[in-house]
Amino acid sequence: MPHADLPPVDGRPEVDGEPADGTVEVDAAPSDLAFGVFSDHPPWVLDDRDGMPWQRGIDELRARTRASVPELTRVRRVPPGGRLAVTARHLGPALAGWWLGTRRRRRSGTDSVADLARRLRLAAEALGPTYIKLGQIISAGRGVFPDVLVSEFERCRDQVPAEPFPLVRATVEAELGRPLHEVFERFDRRALAAASIAQVHTARLRTGEEVVVKVQRSTVADRVGADLAVLAWVAPHLIGRIPVAALANPPALVELFAETISEELDFRLEAQNMLDVSRVLAELGQRRYVVPRPHPELVTRRVLVMERLHGFAFDDLAAMAEAGIDPADLVRAGMIGFLEGAMLHGVFHGDLHGGNLLVQPDGRVALLDFGITARFDEHRRQAFLRLMLGGMTNDVLAQLAALRDLGALPADTDLQQVSDDLGLEGPTLDPTTLSADQLVAEVRRVLKALLGYGARMPKELMLYVKNLLFLDGAIATLAPDLDLLGVIAEVATHFATAHGDRLAAELGPGRSASLEVDLEGVKASLGLDPALDGFTYRDLQERRALIRSRLAGRERAG
Repeated sequence: MPHADLPPVDGRPEVDGEPADGTVEVDAAPSDLAFGVFSDHPPWVLDDRDGMPWQRGIDELRARTRASVPELTRVRRVPPGGRLAVTARHLGPALAGWWLGTRRRRRSGTDSVADLARRLRLAAEALGPTYIKLGQIISAGRGVFPDVLVSEFERCRDQVPAEPFPLVRATVEAELGRPLHEVFERFDRRALAAASIAQVHTARLRTGEEVVVKVQRSTVADRVGADLAVLAWVAPHLIGRIPVAALANPPALVELFAETISEELDFRLEAQNMLDVSRVLAELGQRRYVVPRPHPELVTRRVLVMERLHGFAFDDLAAMAEAGIDPADLVRAGMIGFLEGAMLHGVFHGDLHGGNLLVQPDGRVALLDFGITARFDEHRRQAFLRLMLGGMTNDVLAQLAALRDLGALPADTDLQQVSDDLGLEGPTLDPTTLSADQLVAEVRRVLKALLGYGARMPKELMLYVKNLLFLDGAIATLAPDLDLLGVIAEVATHFATAHGDRLAAELGPGRSASLEVDLEGVKASLGLDPALDGFTYRDLQERRALIRSRLAGRERAG
């Protein structure tokens, strides 16, 4: 990732001659590769994976952070007045303008939700980092929120101005307890990237290692607390009043947001996420991935110093061709690695997108930014495992039971009644055979039934869906002619071959036969002809385009 270095901090000279590359010269493979998928030429070796100073009490810290969510989202009688006033100044006109224009839009046939989405996105950008982060979470919820809302909030990505360097410097020095020049030989004043919670700078340590420094925005922690109090107070008043929520109503969305952002505010948790995901991938033999090493000492709540990795963009097909990398192979490896981590270890990177992935010339993929990492406890991991295998074998009741155990449905839900109400065990409707009115009616029927049962979207399941949507887009870009049915069979065969004994043991006696994928059931769930031999992503896109065109025609007619 090229960048233009700025002058050294305080004008101090850099090392004479060639700049230090910061790598440790070793004859054998670095010892920490035994427990992590790290680079082969490290700036440092993590000799003690559990005894670094910033790891002290890390499990208790994570537990306290999670336990703080109910208090963060508690509906107070009176929210923070100043922040409420600021929020009302931006959000109020957005909602009022949308509501007042309803009749005019109906006469002209324009989309009410599109108008509301645009107004909400502009209000979020005006309100700053917390609301931009919320918009980014919504933008990852295609399939959970209306497409027009998701598309609008996708514009919130990476549009946050960087903080001035004096604020960055003050944060780093306060966190590390030393002047900048005592730690860094060079610290680039211009941010390499800036996001809603933090920004990253390239630097070189006094000991010569090239690093990336992630620095939390100076006021974001206080701002998030106040914004969550306002959102929690406002959310109940929005139920049923704005058409922006599907399975996540406004209070549930605020809770999901609080669960996600609270862990992002402590970089010690992120550094541990890096180690845990790296360990899981190593145990699974997934050496197609590389995770940057966090520094053994330079990690605090608001500053994270890590190894700098290089590569080219995940969608750079020309660079892949030059390096002799098969894009379809990259997609397959991504699907298997993602699913294995979730199903077998309950840990996976929760924020896959192009900006968090670098493809290295040898075909390995560097994973970046572990602020959002999904973690299933053992009960939910086994439920997720049953959900995936239920999907492979087309077992509807097993999938519903797994969703219940994941928290997506209340514990006392009558699963057979849900299946009957939704018609899940009957013939599958092919959406391409329905008219626009029939499509809308079917979606509304399903959503109404789910909401009636108290359905919600748990954080981990939301992140899983979010990653699936990224992989969906990656296939569209990298391998549109990939046979999806073939990939499903290939992934199922891999799991049965590599993990069959473990999966059978976890599922219980008599369940080993369920590890074989039911391709006929998969075809039925997609509304495909049972005689179909192959189904490419390009075919899937054509079906989606047909559905979208019918819905668009209905909007114009309305």
